[in-house]
Amino acid sequence: MNYDLSWMLDSALEVPEAQHAILVSADGLLMARSKGVGRDHADTVAAAMSGMQSLSRTVADFCGSPDERPQWRQTLVEFDHGWVFLISAGEGAYLAVSASPDVDMAEITFRMQQLVGQLGKALTSPPRERADIQP
Repeated sequence: MNYDLSWMLDSALEVPEAQHAILVSADGLLMARSKGVGRDHADTVAAAMSGMQSLSRTVADFCGSPDERPQWRQTLVEFDHGWVFLISAGEGAYLAVSASPDVDMAEITFRMQQLVGQLGKALTSPPRERADIQP
C-alpha cells in the first residue's frame, strides 16, 4: 500500500524562507515530496540524501571520544544560496528540507522535529478502513 504523505511535508514549508521538503527511505527511495519539487529532481535528491546520512553516520566518531560513539542527529550543509537540513524521521526514513540563507535555523529545525513526530505516527499507523464497505 502506498500512502501519500506529501501534504504533511508542506507544513515544514510554513517557516519563512523554507523551500522544499522530501521524505526519503534509508535505501534512497523517495517516499514523499512537497509541492514544487519535480519527481525526477526529488528522486535524485533522495538518493543523495541517503548517501549523505550514511557518510554523516560514518564520521560520527570524529566528534566523539574513542570510548563512546556519538549518535547522528542532523546533517546541515551550507551552499551559496541556502541550506539543506537532514534528520532522521523514524526507523529507516529521513526528512530533508532546503531553505534560503535567511531562514531562522532554530525555527526550521523545531518545525522539522514536530513534523517527524507526525510522520512517525503516520508511518506506523495502518490506514483506517471504512466500516460501511463490504469486502
